[in-house]
Amino acid sequence: MDQFFTSDFISDSAKAALGAAIIGLLFGFFSQRSQFCLRAATVEVWRGKAGGRLAIWLLAFAAAMVSVQALVALNLIPLEDIRQLASVGSLSGALIGGALFGSGMILARGCASRILVLSATGNLRALVSGLLLTVVAQSSLRGILSPVREQISSLWLIQAEQRNVAEYLPEHFGIILGLSLFVLALVLAARTHVGMYKTVGSIIVGITIAGGWLYTAQLSAASFETIAIESITFTGPSANTLMALINEPSLPLSFGIGLVPGVFAGSFIASILSGSFKIERFNVETGMGRYISGAVMMGFGGMLAGGCAVGAGLTGVSVFSLTAIVALSAMWVSAGITDMVVDREKGFRFGTLLKTV
Repeated sequence: MDQFFTSDFISDSAKAALGAAIIGLLFGFFSQRSQFCLRAATVEVWRGKAGGRLAIWLLAFAAAMVSVQALVALNLIPLEDIRQLASVGSLSGALIGGALFGSGMILARGCASRILVLSATGNLRALVSGLLLTVVAQSSLRGILSPVREQISSLWLIQAEQRNVAEYLPEHFGIILGLSLFVLALVLAARTHVGMYKTVGSIIVGITIAGGWLYTAQLSAASFETIAIESITFTGPSANTLMALINEPSLPLSFGIGLVPGVFAGSFIASILSGSFKIERFNVETGMGRYISGAVMMGFGGMLAGGCAVGAGLTGVSVFSLTAIVALSAMWVSAGITDMVVDREKGFRFGTLLKTV
């Protein structure tokens, strides 16, 4: 592996894209087969259940935390070079952006990663939502919505040294917490009859987070180019991939550029092999209004929060980034409130309106 990182056969940016494509392929395949989804987990919890969807999400979350914190303990991931810990952060962005994202994933019936995975299985509702999400995300990053994002982000800033929550916790606390959650998730999975295949698939989804961190850390250490140490996230990479396809005659290779098609391909292969590929369209029952609203909220909210349900919820929290923890917490709370307003049988009229648009 060291020879691959130091070889001159392909550029370092191409190596980043290739590694991301392989990691994305695994994430997409096992995410599709395990039905990993934060939105489904939050709905279960807020409706007073502790079911299989929660077990699946918790297995991935715990596996990511344990594996990443183990790499940190072995000094294989230099925390001082990670963006989520080494730069000024925005708590206002994490809080407001996370809340918008959480509400959006309820309306669009899936977070950014789930929408990408579903798009590859023939779900045209997810495909349209994903395209709109990426356009809004790009507009929030560099376009007409960027001044609004920057203004909200500047309301409550924290310095880099304040972002690493692990600095205030006992040594190896992350590994201990992750293992505890992992055991809890295994018990819950057994009680809710999740099944061995989905259980293993969920664990692999979590491990791919560690794979991203380790791969980019090793590549960055061996590279003469500037290679960011990062892992799986979707809002930014999806927007950059779409804009590159529109504006560039050749793709500028990077980890994010390789990740998105890798996840799509992995999910597509999984759906074909399992016989679950099926064209699904908008109809009178599903409507379009809620999907459009949800995609817009996730596109802006994900950029404002600095990550999506995976980028903040798994990747950011796995390194104990304070802003990621705040963003994930906001997603859980806002998702529960939105589900109560929109999707429960005795919801408010606003929910009925969105369903019929």
